[in-house]
Amino acid sequence: MIEIGQLPNARAAQAFIDYLKGLNIQCHAVTHAQGVSLVIVNPTDESQARAELIEFAKDPYHHKYLQASWDNGATDAKFDYGPGTKGLFQQFMTGAGPLTLMCFFACVAVFAGMNLGFADAIYSKLSFFSAVTDSDLNQVWRVFTPSLMHFSAMHIIFNLLWWWYLGGKIETNLGTRPLLFLLLVAGTIPNIVQFYISGPNFGGLSGVVYAVVGYTWLMGIRKPSCGINLPQSYMGFMLIWLVLGFTDVLGMPIANGAHIGGLCIGLAQALFDSRKSQRVKNH
Repeated sequence: MIEIGQLPNARAAQAFIDYLKGLNIQCHAVTHAQGVSLVIVNPTDESQARAELIEFAKDPYHHKYLQASWDNGATDAKFDYGPGTKGLFQQFMTGAGPLTLMCFFACVAVFAGMNLGFADAIYSKLSFFSAVTDSDLNQVWRVFTPSLMHFSAMHIIFNLLWWWYLGGKIETNLGTRPLLFLLLVAGTIPNIVQFYISGPNFGGLSGVVYAVVGYTWLMGIRKPSCGINLPQSYMGFMLIWLVLGFTDVLGMPIANGAHIGGLCIGLAQALFDSRKSQRVKNH
């Protein structure tokens, strides 16, 4: 038995196993806390199976994999499909790591406080410095904390859905460290950029969201075996949203500097991480 890689959930693993079955490659799934390992029976199939896994990770919803499930799937298979059979709250909790959830609930708590009569007090403590020469340097957290403030329901819902979906992917597949780096760097540098563009009156997790969007998309292209990816259509939507921010179509002020800064940080980090992984493998 030879392990050829891992997939994040049992549904994806079963689809890939059904596809390999059509290629006369015997493959089995082994579930564990980090996901599902794929093991093949015949060592001579290893190179082909690994190549097919890379292609599968690029586009797991391709019609050929769906067709393989219809053609080769066993009707009597008993498989624990994990999150698909869990309650909504359990899916939410298991679909992300601790850092993803901590940031999620921090944003919710700040938003709730601002809408329960504490908006002025919270804004005075969490908003960006009112001036570059602000002498109160012991409030250095205010470089980051504007990322936790949201000013409308649509604002926070949009950002947190993307954060949970993509941040959860990164943390559960690659660990907390890369997500923590993206959160801290994309939660501070874009804020500084936005301050110089429009002043201190801004907030939201959008810079970080664009960082995880860029990171997930580029990592999926450059290193599909890492287990994370973002479909081209989703990336296209986010780029259109980015462009619309420079117009009056959305009818609200948009922190364009934070968006662009976050996207650049995510792309740069994905470029570094994917090259680093390749160098380690080659050695």
